[in-house]
Amino acid sequence: MTARQWLALAGLTCSAFVFNTSEFMPIGLLSSIAGGFGLTEAQAGMMTSIYAWAVMALSLPLMVFASRFEFKRLLLAVLALFTAGQFACAVAPTFELLVTARLLVACAHAIFWSIASVMATRAVAPEHGSLALSMVATGTSVAMVFGLPLGRAIGLEVGWRMTFACVGVVGAALAVYMAVIFPRILAGERFGLRQLPGLFRNRALLTVYVSTLLVATGYYTAYSYIDPYLAQVASLDAGTATMALTVFGAAGLAGSLLFSRAYDAHRLPFLGTALAGLSAALLLLNVAAPFAAGIFGILALWGACNTAFGIAFQAEIIRYTRPDEASVAVALYSGIFNLGIGSGSFFGGMVSTAFSLSSIGLAGGVLAAVGSVVCLVRLAHAGRTAE
Repeated sequence: MTARQWLALAGLTCSAFVFNTSEFMPIGLLSSIAGGFGLTEAQAGMMTSIYAWAVMALSLPLMVFASRFEFKRLLLAVLALFTAGQFACAVAPTFELLVTARLLVACAHAIFWSIASVMATRAVAPEHGSLALSMVATGTSVAMVFGLPLGRAIGLEVGWRMTFACVGVVGAALAVYMAVIFPRILAGERFGLRQLPGLFRNRALLTVYVSTLLVATGYYTAYSYIDPYLAQVASLDAGTATMALTVFGAAGLAGSLLFSRAYDAHRLPFLGTALAGLSAALLLLNVAAPFAAGIFGILALWGACNTAFGIAFQAEIIRYTRPDEASVAVALYSGIFNLGIGSGSFFGGMVSTAFSLSSIGLAGGVLAAVGSVVCLVRLAHAGRTAE
């Protein structure tokens, strides 16, 4: 690839970093935000659910509307909205206004993740598509390695509001960088709602969507409450819990690297391994909790498999759709994934309230395992049919 292509992908990677840092920050600061407004963790956790449900509801209509615009112009507008939303979060005087400001960020999020993977693959030659996708996914992993723990550390030191303000500053700087570096990428043929039935008749695509909902719901049933879980169930102090979350994100980098090396040659085995590892990590979470080494190991497995399955699912969507459908198909994926985030956060709150916080791993693992089986059986059948 040329130097300019590398720089463009680096910009998308950094964009993915700040978007996912913003999305996951409230999880790492859940106890601090709850305390700041006099709420319980379960009540404050509803902010995660509302944000995710907003992304779910907005992804498709916003992407259909945005499909008429050239990609670079659209990306810059999204970054500007994202930055404004972060500063609004930093100064929100009430929890209700904080949630409202998060909805501005949700609008930007909905569009960004609908176009990020498509822009990455179109910014390079076809043979570099897997590498481009893995770089964007690396931004997600780095957000978990540095973004979430760093945001948590800033929030614990000087208050959670400064974390939002810092992300806003980074977002503004990134908008300037992308204005200079990123190439113009034509939007192509505008997508119309009349084309949606064609997507829903795509059985392989429907399999990915159903599996995404189940796996994401299971994943976020546990992950939405990982901050109080590490403190109350695993009995980790604040510093050790931050290290554990750093391990989670660092393992995601390994998952991204494995995708770029192994997915093209071993597509279904790679996907099966990632889904099995994710389900096993959730099911064994409570078993490992009494042991510091055990919880670190489980978080490493969880982080690597989470990133691997997320990129692989996006690659599957691009594989099974035409170029003019890809952005909207990924928008649907983003919406469904965020439906899973919101549902998982809500379900995890119900489980922790009705039973105990220690039950969230088992509850999430069962859902993830069901989604994994559905995915692998149906995609294997689709492959045999295609042959």
